[in-house]
Amino acid sequence: MKVLLTRPQGRNQSMIEALSERQIPFVVSPLLEVVATDDIKNPAAIAAFNHADMVIFISTNAVEYAAKALNNQFPHSVSYFAVGKATFEALASLGVKATEAPQDCQQTEGLLTLSELQRLDGKQITIVRGVGGREALADQLQTRGANVSYWQVYQRAAPTIDPLLPQSWQQQDIDTIVVTSGEILSNLVTLVPKELFDWLLACHIIVPSERVYNQAQQAGFTRITNAQAANSHAVLSALGLAN
Repeated sequence: MKVLLTRPQGRNQSMIEALSERQIPFVVSPLLEVVATDDIKNPAAIAAFNHADMVIFISTNAVEYAAKALNNQFPHSVSYFAVGKATFEALASLGVKATEAPQDCQQTEGLLTLSELQRLDGKQITIVRGVGGREALADQLQTRGANVSYWQVYQRAAPTIDPLLPQSWQQQDIDTIVVTSGEILSNLVTLVPKELFDWLLACHIIVPSERVYNQAQQAGFTRITNAQAANSHAVLSALGLAN
């Protein structure tokens, strides 16, 4: 096994440490970059955040960029929720106590099973996320009676890479690729030239959710494992490397 790690710059460290500890060879090639949006300074969005009954963070990026905009000053009267363990831990590192999605379903669908999010009549909820996120969470919360607003604090883009990089992956015998979002998968498929598709589609792809699993199937991958989360423990388990 030789693993390709594709998260944005600075987001692969825990997997780097885990694979190094297990003496599993890997290559790091970020296939997504994350930057702040103009909306991060939107006074109306910040006011809605500060006066919300509940705030849901979709990702560690959401936590990081919101924290910068708020100078780490999070209101104490808000109930905070995190979609995944890494997001939960990012909030905890800032002294923010949150409720995370169940361990067996660390994604939107799992979060929606929490008892605190069942009856929401009149509750003001802010979802902190990146541009272009899914609408399923907001739709369900509104169905349950909540008033939902977004604070979109970051956006994703495909980084500029050397056109010869995919060929070097093949030459380095990469056979396993960790993909932690649909955007990364789309960028991977776009960046790899057609003549390397036989190699690419033969790789074992680790994905974080059923949605990205289906996306990988549609792209032609056949060796796909759904880790059911994007955190390192979930990915290591999917790779058969968890302690």
